[in-house]
Amino acid sequence: MLLLRDSQNMPEKLTFKLIARDEQHSNFDWMNIDCGDIRVGKVRGLISGKKLTIHSINIFPEFEGHGYAKETIEMFKAHFDAITADRVRYTAIGFWEKMGFDADNNGNYVWGQGGPGVE
Repeated sequence: MLLLRDSQNMPEKLTFKLIARDEQHSNFDWMNIDCGDIRVGKVRGLISGKKLTIHSINIFPEFEGHGYAKETIEMFKAHFDAITADRVRYTAIGFWEKMGFDADNNGNYVWGQGGPGVE
């Protein structure tokens, strides 16, 4: 279990707790997003070295609008060289574009090194 903390420019102090897929017998790595003692969201993804594929990021409805998703993505950018947002919903395209991600023409949005066609 890995606990990541990032207090840089946080709207409130967030903590990120990674639960690796092998620790929970899952096909995915999960990350809890907490603000103090309160869980405000979860991320489901796959980590491969310095590359992250995000399959879902969910900030619980009662905590939306506080910048938690943005700060979570900024933390990911600080820790990974390449990030793919897998099969982005139409309603979320604007968010990923604001975060600096580019469409790869397969329904995914990518950021960093190792973008479309780069190994």
